[in-house]
Amino acid sequence: MKSLHLTIVSPESQVFDGDITRLTVPGSAGAFTILTRHAPIVSSLEPGPLTYVTPDGQEHTMQTHGGFVEMNDNQISVCVD
Repeated sequence: MKSLHLTIVSPESQVFDGDITRLTVPGSAGAFTILTRHAPIVSSLEPGPLTYVTPDGQEHTMQTHGGFVEMNDNQISVCVD
């Protein structure tokens, strides 16, 4: 299975840059999950948990205070507050 590439940045630093298999974010219309070959999307984020799973199966969760996510061609960019 082709993995997704995720980059998470905050105003202070780059938080994460690597391959993942799944990302769940707190979208402004509700939480949603991005898997490989997801349709292109841009969404604002609400405060809440952002969870991603790396190819080795490890789940990582961080709290966000808002931001936005963009997904296109298995490349995901997240900017968090």
